[in-house]
Amino acid sequence: QVQLVESGGGLVQAGGSLRLSCAASRSIFSIHVMGWYRQAPGKEREWVATITSGGITGYADPVKGRFTISGDSAKNTVFLQMNSLKPEDTAVYYCNGKTLANSYWGQGTQVTVSS
Repeated sequence: QVQLVESGGGLVQAGGSLRLSCAASRSIFSIHVMGWYRQAPGKEREWVATITSGGITGYADPVKGRFTISGDSAKNTVFLQMNSLKPEDTAVYYCNGKTLANSYWGQGTQVTVSS
């Protein structure tokens, strides 16, 4: 089992920055892939970024160049640094962890970007 707890969401003006955190209940090295997804009102949940246990990262096109995913193994935490935020980034952001056997989700954290 893996518990994931997100934090760091909030209200920010367009052009601003936020850093989301996802604290895992066990070593992030034991979790094959960790990622961030988001869901805006009335829309499907969409992939934002991932990082593998080997440190390989990937980003969705809408956030490439603005968001950075990273991990701190000492804190069992994955971060999502979000810069140059746009109103269309407004969504609930969810942390996801995939092991070989299961996929786990956090409870989500709201990010609201005002224009």
